[in-house]
Amino acid sequence: MPVDHYENFPVASFLLPRRLVPAVEAIYAFARSADDLADEGDATPAERLAALHAYEEALGRIARQEALPEPMFERLGAVIATFQLPLKPFYDLLSAFKQDVETTRYAHYEDVLDYCARSANPVGLLMLHLYGAADEENVRDSDAICSALQLINFLQDVAIDQQKERIYLPMEDLTRFAVSPAAFERPEAHGKWSALMRFEVARTRALMLSGAPLALRLRGRIGWELRLVVQGGLRILECIEAVNYDVFRRRPKLEKRDWLIIFWRALRMSRKSLRQETQVKTAFPPSPTV
Repeated sequence: MPVDHYENFPVASFLLPRRLVPAVEAIYAFARSADDLADEGDATPAERLAALHAYEEALGRIARQEALPEPMFERLGAVIATFQLPLKPFYDLLSAFKQDVETTRYAHYEDVLDYCARSANPVGLLMLHLYGAADEENVRDSDAICSALQLINFLQDVAIDQQKERIYLPMEDLTRFAVSPAAFERPEAHGKWSALMRFEVARTRALMLSGAPLALRLRGRIGWELRLVVQGGLRILECIEAVNYDVFRRRPKLEKRDWLIIFWRALRMSRKSLRQETQVKTAFPPSPTV
């Protein structure tokens, strides 16, 4: 799963095979700490980039099989060697975290997806490698799921990102729906904001459902974990809709009732149900007249 504050999807802890727990913990520690270097604290941009560069140097030492004084990198190096994990996903994560330091706006949807391809998709790819299931079809669907989760996080956390002076919604979409970044929370902008978010939610749902067959294709615990992740993401989108897209005053968060719905839907998940949901729920709203 993407690591960018996905507290809403705490499923790996009890669904992972015990033999993979140390590996996942090592990957998560690397990604979580690197993400925090980019986001947390009061370091200057130059200091953040220098710290992330040090992570890149550590990956180089792992590749050269050199000694690693830091316990976190030592554990990560052992996991990479044991499971023969590719190093590129780790470099991709660092690339995305460095981008967070330097980039606060995204002109086009494709630019946001490019960020997701490096901030989210690498962790899904690494999980597939741990399970020995990283074939082309699985990677394609994993990328769709992970990118959708990252986009859901953006939709859920518009207000939080705004406080960090970041906007992950494509600027082209704001222009299309006549929404000004300076007027996100103003009452007079609510109708335009709702139309924008309705479009973003529909597109993100379609992306999630396009990758959802992976959860049915993979057997065992990873399949059930993915079912819960997919249904959890879809449920968050429903929660955003339920508050009429007012994520500023009512940030959607999964409660006990939501988890009961998620588990029930995961149990009943099938190719037929996915097809039906795709047909019913992924129609994009019409373009506004501006």
